[in-house]
Amino acid sequence: MKQLDRYVGVQVLSSIFVVLLVVLGLNFVFAFMDEIKDTSESYNSLVVLQYLLLKVPGSMYEFLPLSCLVGCLIGLGMLASHSELTVMRAAGISTSRIIMSVIKPALLLAFISMAAGEYVIPVCEQLAQSIKASAKGGGKALQSRYGVWHREADTFIHINAVIPGGKIQGITQFEFDEEGKLAASSFAKHGSYQQGYWQLFDISRTEIGEEGTKVSTQAEQKWQMGLSPDLLSALVVQPKDLSIVKLWSFSGYLSAQQLQADSYFFAFWSKLFQPLTIIALVLIGILFIFGPLRSVTVGQRIIAGVIAGLLFKFVQDLLGQMSTVAGISPLLAVLAPILVCLLIGVVLLKRAKL
Repeated sequence: MKQLDRYVGVQVLSSIFVVLLVVLGLNFVFAFMDEIKDTSESYNSLVVLQYLLLKVPGSMYEFLPLSCLVGCLIGLGMLASHSELTVMRAAGISTSRIIMSVIKPALLLAFISMAAGEYVIPVCEQLAQSIKASAKGGGKALQSRYGVWHREADTFIHINAVIPGGKIQGITQFEFDEEGKLAASSFAKHGSYQQGYWQLFDISRTEIGEEGTKVSTQAEQKWQMGLSPDLLSALVVQPKDLSIVKLWSFSGYLSAQQLQADSYFFAFWSKLFQPLTIIALVLIGILFIFGPLRSVTVGQRIIAGVIAGLLFKFVQDLLGQMSTVAGISPLLAVLAPILVCLLIGVVLLKRAKL
């Protein structure tokens, strides 16, 4: 049985890797074409390549469920076209045992991707965003639409780039008085996080009064801000690219501040149930081989599998948006498509008399 697991696993894994490579290649080309239109002297082709390469791990994580579905279809389809599945069943190996041999490598990839989602993807994504924001911002205040906004009391803060390791670039502050009038503005070229506070460097400050403006400069300044490096990185990076631990802590922080946190909870549950998502889609793929579609060609199965995978992702993303707008539970939005796929797969496979 170990030889069977190994043989089927190699066939399925190799097919998944080929599909993933093709999807990532196409995604990289389209992303490069989109970014190259927005290049400048500082944001040149080399920076674009560096930015996109750092986003590859996140893309792998995002496309893994669909790749597992299509890879399973191709791998099992090749075994079926060479009558190897028929030989296995004739040798007394049950279809349920073959299904387990297919699910094992897919689950292995799922847990590896979860580990990458915890330790690799957040760092790569934050570094990618900081590289792009630094190149776009050019070290000037508000030159770029990239970065993060934050408000503390009567001060509005914009940070061009948040760099891993507790470093920030391009910090602009707008201070308003009690009447809502702009009282002062300042810009610091960069800063670093010390023990409980931020240290800003190369600061220029403009104070606005009834008699005019007063400009001053300062080499460095101690700055107290409520956001730690971890919270700042959570604001810069998209929820889907954060780790499970950080998603949970930041969702709790937003809820405690009575702010909208549904998108972060949705990303948290999506990452937590990633292995179950892959199992559900692999079951759908197996259904196309052993179930009602077993008599159609491999190409038709692959097309049906791609449509099923895209439909699954579309429904889950739609429910994720509805969880924010219509108040649907993020947990229900994640689990509903997964449970439907599992139910359909199990019922139809049983009807196929496996």
